[in-house]
Amino acid sequence: MTDAGPHDEALDVAIVGLGAIGSTLAHRLSRAGHRVTAIARGDRLRRLERDRAIVTIEGSSAPIEPREALDPAHAHDLVLVTVLAHQLAPLLPSLRASAARHVVFAFNTVAPLSTLADAVGPERFGFVFPGVVASLEDGLLRAQIVSIGQRTLATHARWAALLTRAGIPTDVEPRMQAWLRAHAVIISVVLSMGSRAHAQGRGLDWSEARAHALALRAGLTFVRRLGEPPTPRFVALLPRLPPSLVATILFLASRTALVRRVGAAGPSEPRALVDALATLGPDDATELTALRAIRP
Repeated sequence: MTDAGPHDEALDVAIVGLGAIGSTLAHRLSRAGHRVTAIARGDRLRRLERDRAIVTIEGSSAPIEPREALDPAHAHDLVLVTVLAHQLAPLLPSLRASAARHVVFAFNTVAPLSTLADAVGPERFGFVFPGVVASLEDGLLRAQIVSIGQRTLATHARWAALLTRAGIPTDVEPRMQAWLRAHAVIISVVLSMGSRAHAQGRGLDWSEARAHALALRAGLTFVRRLGEPPTPRFVALLPRLPPSLVATILFLASRTALVRRVGAAGPSEPRALVDALATLGPDDATELTALRAIRP
């Protein structure tokens, strides 16, 4: 795959899954001049059909073309798949049959990326992990793009360039699978913590914070046992920190508005991530016991 030039031509992009992340990508790509088809269902589709745009909480609007399903005969330049990992299986046949030139996945997953590449063809496959904190509030998008720290990551320089020029700073990650598995551990802990804090209307107590700290340490140790040292390097150092220090950090973080807002999405994603991690090792692995202990 060749890198994009200094200025992308307008691409024909379809985005499958118009939750908060998919809506953020649709909004930014549309505002950058690309033609965006939004594949959604239910209430979200009806809202998009009414607005024919992604509308932000601040009132910014970006035009899209809403559809209920991906047209397999349409040769989109790019299909971005932003559903949750456990929602993907029913979509794979239509993605495999699609005439799209490229299919790029964007979600939390611990499954081998080779499975996705085989499903759509290695020459069409790509993966992006959005560095985005977003939510939908009465159909309106609230999104924060991470530009400092853990930015958006992509497997190919072409997609990194495309997203960067659309206002989503993106780096290339050559060890995406190792990064995703370490991230799944971290985000399952953060989402579990946020879900509890949101449901309880308060931050974690000390015993809950310590359980989440132990789960974080155990999960990253488990990833290393799979033969993939966690990446980036600072993540690999987390299991070496005193559990009491990590518990203190999580105790305080659970009281922030950001963590509680993330937790407002509910427990489904942290449950799915913990369950997915559990499929990678034996049921009696002690590290998995610690992760299961915080599953919402």
